[in-house]
Amino acid sequence: MGRILALDYGRKRTGIAVTDILQIIANGMTTVPSHTLPDFLVQYTAKEPVDLILIGLPKQLNNDFSESMNYIKPFVQRLKKILPNIPIEFVDERFTSVLAHRTMLEAGLKKKDRQSKELVDEVSATIILQSYLESRR
Repeated sequence: MGRILALDYGRKRTGIAVTDILQIIANGMTTVPSHTLPDFLVQYTAKEPVDLILIGLPKQLNNDFSESMNYIKPFVQRLKKILPNIPIEFVDERFTSVLAHRTMLEAGLKKKDRQSKELVDEVSATIILQSYLESRR
């Protein structure tokens, strides 16, 4: 059994979360500049078995896609070419940034740490992954 990766993809940077090998626990992994993400994923999947990649699906409250979809679609098409054997699924990411800020506040992080956009992206990816894991149960 391989891991599941979740990506909170953004123009500048992408938060990444990963499950344990049994696909039970979601953990934040890192945040990488989005232009380096394909190389990062190729290197990671060469070292670790990955069964699935989840990508946050940017939707608005009215259920329409947000503008972010304009740069997520080309990324996903490229990802399917460079990692053709790993399935890719979208997961609704509405409110993940709000939940990430709330989680960081409840965890007692200092204001400076809560303002870290990289940490918010990583926590958002973790929330995306955790919601997917819970939906499978």
